Amino acid sequence: MNQENRVMATHLIPRSYRDFGVMRTAVKGEGIYLYGEDGKAYIDGCCGALLSSIGHGNREVADAVYKQMTTVEFAHPSRWRTTASEEAAAELASIAPGNLNHAWFGSGGSEANECAMKLARSYFVERDGSGSSKSLCIARWNSYHGSTLGTMALAGNMGRRRTHFPMFKESPKIETHYCYRCSWGLKYPDCGVLCAKKLETEIRRIGRQYVAAFIAEPVVGSSIGACVPPKEYWGIVRDICNRYDILLIADEIMTGMGRTGKAFCVEHWGVLPDIITSAKALSGGYSPAGAAVSSDKIIETILAGSGAFAHGHTYNANPATAAAITATIRFMKKNKLFENSSARGEELGRSLHAMEDIPIVGEVRGMGLMWGVELVENKETRKPFDPVKKAAAVVTNACLERGLVIYPGTGQIDGIEGDQFLIAPPLIVTAAQIEDIAARLREALEVSAEKLLK
Repeated sequence: MNQENRVMATHLIPRSYRDFGVMRTAVKGEGIYLYGEDGKAYIDGCCGALLSSIGHGNREVADAVYKQMTTVEFAHPSRWRTTASEEAAAELASIAPGNLNHAWFGSGGSEANECAMKLARSYFVERDGSGSSKSLCIARWNSYHGSTLGTMALAGNMGRRRTHFPMFKESPKIETHYCYRCSWGLKYPDCGVLCAKKLETEIRRIGRQYVAAFIAEPVVGSSIGACVPPKEYWGIVRDICNRYDILLIADEIMTGMGRTGKAFCVEHWGVLPDIITSAKALSGGYSPAGAAVSSDKIIETILAGSGAFAHGHTYNANPATAAAITATIRFMKKNKLFENSSARGEELGRSLHAMEDIPIVGEVRGMGLMWGVELVENKETRKPFDPVKKAAAVVTNACLERGLVIYPGTGQIDGIEGDQFLIAPPLIVTAAQIEDIAARLREALEVSAEKLLK
């Protein structure tokens, strides 16, 4: 069947009709591998979108979900409690830092971040009364927080926003910590981490009485490709939030659940947010899941006031998904996957930094098992490729030909220019598999360099 006929034969609306006709069909997953309909094995080098962290075909999690589905598959959360959802909340609280002890569950990252925004607003209404003006959430350019209208307005992923921009109620934003292409042309550490201090400027410009929260990814994910902040960054923004009576929300949808070598990425800097959002790897990819994990302070304030959080979805705290979350966290603990992420991440990082000799590798950045590579036409000037060359797609296809799946991204410089990709294998990956991934990736990058620079 040719590409056009294949597209017309499907009743599914895919993400892209242009790509659908040539896409491979996944027929099986096992460990770190996905298998195509031709029987070829592909290393899932990005966990789909950084969610299949415990690998594919995990029987423990699948059996737990099956058992729950054949016991109580659904009970509406407005009228029923379930043991499954309360167990999941307890397991999540057990790995969350500090006093983040209260979990609201939804069906994905967009819902988790919408919930966090509403929690922030609810906290100030409960504390100060219904006349509270604290409602705005400040975010950052070059961020991604979801695909609903609320989270797209919050985030600053330029390419994803353009079509739907007229529908937004826009949220204020500051520049992010993109040190490789600093917005002010400065160099760390002489910059004084100006990117973090700009949060105070924005708060003062708007008026602290209107700002409820600041939300950010601890390590920027798909929008810049594993962009790690300066070590002082999160401490500075925490201090600013404290001084201006603003909640700090850490979007750990990509960085959480052990991806960077700790349960949650903010722990690397000893900073405690007021809310952490989680999704993707939260359920290991075995059920659509998202969560907003709240501090005692917020929940105690709600309990002292109305006693109700005015927010919910039909699948909020779904017991079958809750079973997947509980089984995933217990599997991670039992198999010490956070520790494995740290150890294997160091090995992957060394292998990737060794590829900086390849002409198109501009910067390698990341931590744990979350790494990004920025592609450039000229390493000295950091000149990006012309977008018509589709450099990220060229590298992605070269990797696929060698049985490796990566996560490409574009437009990180100004919404149009820029090519990069993420490499983030499952947390069960072994040292030998890291070597295999690195060998396949190096070959793909070298072949792509010859093609793109000729």
